[in-house]
Amino acid sequence: MSVYLEKERAVAIEAVERASRVCEAVFKRLVTDETLTKKDKSPVTVADFSAQAVVNNILEKYFPNDPIVGEEDSKDLLGEEGRVLREKVVELTNTAVNTPMSTEEVLKAIDRGQYAGGSTGRHWTLDPIDGTKGFLRGEQFAVCLALIIDGKVRLGVVGCPNLPYDMSQPEGEKGVLAVAVEKQGAFQRKLNVKDFIETPIFVSIVEDSCNASFCESVEAGHANHGDSAKIAELLGITKQSVRMDSQCKYVAVARGDADIYLRLPVDSKYVEKIWDHAAGNIIIQEAGGQVSDVNGEPLDFSQGRTLSANKGVIAANANIFGTVVEAVKATLSNKF
Repeated sequence: MSVYLEKERAVAIEAVERASRVCEAVFKRLVTDETLTKKDKSPVTVADFSAQAVVNNILEKYFPNDPIVGEEDSKDLLGEEGRVLREKVVELTNTAVNTPMSTEEVLKAIDRGQYAGGSTGRHWTLDPIDGTKGFLRGEQFAVCLALIIDGKVRLGVVGCPNLPYDMSQPEGEKGVLAVAVEKQGAFQRKLNVKDFIETPIFVSIVEDSCNASFCESVEAGHANHGDSAKIAELLGITKQSVRMDSQCKYVAVARGDADIYLRLPVDSKYVEKIWDHAAGNIIIQEAGGQVSDVNGEPLDFSQGRTLSANKGVIAANANIFGTVVEAVKATLSNKF
């Protein structure tokens, strides 16, 4: 008897591993000290397009009828203006596929990510590089892929090429792939290593919020750190926050490296994209944690390409989750 989503799980792992290799190849070839000082984001653009082409190509091979909600489209790669970037994308894409892809095939694969999403049927959602500034710094970024069926996330895979396998040894082996399927638990394995051993991961067992720690964004623009400080005060938190970019934060909380992840709204108009949270959401839940928006409502992935029914994100272990939600509500005072 087959296991629920067994094939999808294996294919998603392969896709994220290959896309992670593309991102690492882009970093080695194109990112320099000058890239950072000039704030040149072109390597991220190459990696974004190449990773999306690789993942979408694999998904089309195994699940040709499944649409994809992706972040990128190919319009910036077209014509003479896009020639240099297009050539780089095609070259880097072909470092991670078994059969070389033509320019047309790469562009077509990228454009498979234009599905509108919704509440019925199956679709995948992909963030080819989550944490662009982390990527450029050689720090934390993630390749994130999730399968949504009838508006609910059923499978999530997050590849974190620069995340230590064991956070107690920050200079030790790096490269983590976290995976979760609905009602099957959450696991981690070494990324791009021929060691297919998976180990279960679980959120922390902290029972008092004063013993907890936050996992927060490095980038100030991704969170309201002032509100975070107020929430920390209400919760009695004094521990130093774990700071990193991307959905690696979800993985860190899912395996107990930190206890709470907050994505507080920076203004009333901002709406989260589904690809920024789908995979991390199910990994936290399957690791024994809980996830909601800032009002304590579950994240609703049935609304299309965005989380239009929600504001912000709260993730924590089940012991302290309710306390955290109340502290967030008290701090934001129904702003959102």
